[in-house]
Amino acid sequence: MTSTTSQPAPPELGAVSPAELAAWVADATGRLADLVADLTDEQLQVPELDIVNPILWEIGHVTWFQESFVLRRTLGEAPLVAHGDALWDSAAIPHATRWHLALPSRQETRAYMDQVAATVAARVTAPTSSKQLRFLARYALHHHDMHTEALTYTRQTLGYPPARFTAGADPAGPAVAAAAAGPLDGDVAVPGGRFPLGADRHESFVFDNEKWAHPVQLAPFQIARAAVTQAEFAAFVDDGGYRSRSLWSDAGWAWRSAVGAEHPVYWRRVDAAGSPAWERRHFDRFTPLEPHRPVSHVCFYEAQAFCRWARRRLPSEAEWEAAAVGQPAGAGDTGGSALAAQRRRFPWGDEPLTAARANVDWVHGDTVDVAAYPAGDSAFGCRQMLGNVWEWTASSFEPYPGFEQDAYRDNSWPWFGSRMVLRGGAWATRGRLLRATLRNYFTPDRRDVFAGLRTCALDR
Repeated sequence: MTSTTSQPAPPELGAVSPAELAAWVADATGRLADLVADLTDEQLQVPELDIVNPILWEIGHVTWFQESFVLRRTLGEAPLVAHGDALWDSAAIPHATRWHLALPSRQETRAYMDQVAATVAARVTAPTSSKQLRFLARYALHHHDMHTEALTYTRQTLGYPPARFTAGADPAGPAVAAAAAGPLDGDVAVPGGRFPLGADRHESFVFDNEKWAHPVQLAPFQIARAAVTQAEFAAFVDDGGYRSRSLWSDAGWAWRSAVGAEHPVYWRRVDAAGSPAWERRHFDRFTPLEPHRPVSHVCFYEAQAFCRWARRRLPSEAEWEAAAVGQPAGAGDTGGSALAAQRRRFPWGDEPLTAARANVDWVHGDTVDVAAYPAGDSAFGCRQMLGNVWEWTASSFEPYPGFEQDAYRDNSWPWFGSRMVLRGGAWATRGRLLRATLRNYFTPDRRDVFAGLRTCALDR
């Protein structure tokens, strides 16, 4: 008889303790409160725009989602606001209706936020806390994180001043960025081969649209070391890129014509010392265009047109992920002839994200130069694959093989086939949310997102 020895279970990647999860819940609630604390009652009354929500409704919705998923669905607790479902259920309340609801006051909404957060923190740290409860608490926490980034978009869209945060900024960030500022030119070569696209099954938390890693075959390609800079995009604008029909897809030209776009949405042309120059609006102030920062607030159509002008292309999301966390076959050889079977967890390796590796969590309150954060480089030498700006890809948002809907019905499946994939995160994304497999997705016309692009050489 052959004896067998049981193997230990592999470690659960990215797991957090109940105490850490409770601290994250408190932090997320504090960040949500900070994003609206300085706004007047008049500023809370935002105009009816397709790309924003009423601010008071949005913070109530985020809190309702947390209560519904964690306290009510999992624990069977009674609702804290009897008619909350009729106010804040985004699946049932049309976007236009949200401006015409009788919402609780900002003081009542803040009290609701604090009560739900305190109760959730108490439940996840209780001795009876279950793994399912903690998973759904983390799900709701990251829902908070995504909405706090969206509220940052809203403040930018409306020209409000940047938010003032009571906690959460890491003072190490500016020093790290200043140590390696400037441009970062050139491409890196990524070898072809089979690449496991998607999340590792040992990750403690991922969304349904990331599941699971599955092999895709990639041809060799070359991808830029850094995102497209504002100076590079300004050259496209100055060369008449927005007026050249041949650079735009049919859908892109129809969009450009409908909105009258002549340059990125928050740019303006000014006369600086007798010569024209570009400025960009950052929240409520205009500033001279910083040449080496990544272009931001461009939509997919604009990214696509820039690529045609530059005789480049957008990467597929599989190519983007391979450049971010793939490795060359052969020990430490960035010039390997094939992709290795193993991949990294993050661009820099398996160690967690830190302030030295990515511009996230509002540390700078803005983008930084594309050469900053060399400690975050991928195995192939791509920089800032996480943080700074989201990056458009050429891929439509589609399910991975064997897709199964997760806890939140409206997270993924209603949007398959109608949106384009972005990767990497931005300066206003929470670091605890980010990983190389995270898929963001927006319609191709959205310019309010902190989104730029990274390009690939055309296939020969």
